[in-house]
Amino acid sequence: MASTVTSESHGTPVSSRPGYGQLLRTRGAWTFLLPGFAARQPFAMLTISIVLLVQHTTGSYGAAGAVAAVTGVSLALFAPFTGRLADRHGQRAVLLPGVLVHTLAGLSLTALALTDAPLWALFVAAVPTGASVPQIGPMVRARWSVKLQDSPLMTTAAAFESVTDELTFVFGPLLATALCVGVDPAAGLLTEAALTLVGGLLFAAQRGTQPSVGGGGGVGADVGGAGVGSGGGRGEGHARVERASALSVPGVRVLIAAFLGIGAVFGGMQVSLAAFSESIGEPGLSGVLYGTFAAGNMLSGVVCGAVAWKVAPRRRLVVSYAALGLAASGLWAAQSVIVLAGVGLLVGVCIAPALITGYTLVDGLVPAGARTEAFTWLTGAVALGQAAAVMAAGQLEDRLWDGAGFLVPMGGTLLALATLVALRSRLAPRAVSRTVARGMGHRVPVAVD
Repeated sequence: MASTVTSESHGTPVSSRPGYGQLLRTRGAWTFLLPGFAARQPFAMLTISIVLLVQHTTGSYGAAGAVAAVTGVSLALFAPFTGRLADRHGQRAVLLPGVLVHTLAGLSLTALALTDAPLWALFVAAVPTGASVPQIGPMVRARWSVKLQDSPLMTTAAAFESVTDELTFVFGPLLATALCVGVDPAAGLLTEAALTLVGGLLFAAQRGTQPSVGGGGGVGADVGGAGVGSGGGRGEGHARVERASALSVPGVRVLIAAFLGIGAVFGGMQVSLAAFSESIGEPGLSGVLYGTFAAGNMLSGVVCGAVAWKVAPRRRLVVSYAALGLAASGLWAAQSVIVLAGVGLLVGVCIAPALITGYTLVDGLVPAGARTEAFTWLTGAVALGQAAAVMAAGQLEDRLWDGAGFLVPMGGTLLALATLVALRSRLAPRAVSRTVARGMGHRVPVAVD
């Protein structure tokens, strides 16, 4: 049926091999894509900016990693709460206060670091800095879900978003490193705060494409209009959608474990590449090396979105994660810039398929009314894994040999792979949720667990 499906939201026939051209012709897409890209750029600058600033003021990668870790843990804990609030009250209502708090918190953290405040004060400032990070990526994905619903273009949209994320991680660390090394150690974090404010406000202004409140991210409203019915039955369905948590879905919990491993790669790479670059007397090189890693992720994401996959998503996730674990296992042995860049590129290539497949699985696992929350759980898992990895890699770099931090991406991915293999059966969507339809498909699986 893929060759005959038509998306009612944008009126474009969807072929059996959906591509980026069709995706970008979706009506209204550009109104949230461009502001969304601008608004998510600062997120790629945050961790490395904190690490470089705090390491400069304290002289310790361990302390820098610990402050960045507190930021990441705070982000991971509060991101799902932010997602649930966005599902219930609207994205704009959450974004406006969020970007203001984040800007003030970032400025406070910068001031404390520059005035040689005690480490505990930096930890205190790091909590609101992480908690208030705008969840732009999940919000953009939720808007795609509204626009595309059951369209085959959803996989392409997931790939497109992964590519967009990684494009920010190509430029973000480069920009942050250049600012911190070439201008001032505080310049990276100050720029991140300013860009968050401007980009977040621009994205919040796009009210026409945000998911409707109380309607399952907009999908629920469409479902009701398609004939589910009105009155008590429909009202009860919507009430249950609003109360259900994405975390109650077993498959989401498995994906969280998998995404923790991906976060371990991001965090371990950032600290270890910075330490490696400093050890060879080229501190500015860390941004280039991390950009190479992110470029591999981005290019792989482009390819993934262009392929009409015949392999089941669960199997794709396991295979791609096995490849990621194997590639990450070679990082610690790289002793030269060329070899490290090559292995980092390979690790990046292996990350994109895992990320894209994980996000794609959400549509089949989670009721429409909890999808923004589900996406933020995954984003939070990446942030939590990154936080733990930043702290662990910083301690290893301080206490052991140069490059010991690269053991963190290897260990994180292998542990997550073992969890994924053991629990992969929980990633199967309920058979009833495959009832496509022009209206009922998102309402049946509401009674999760």
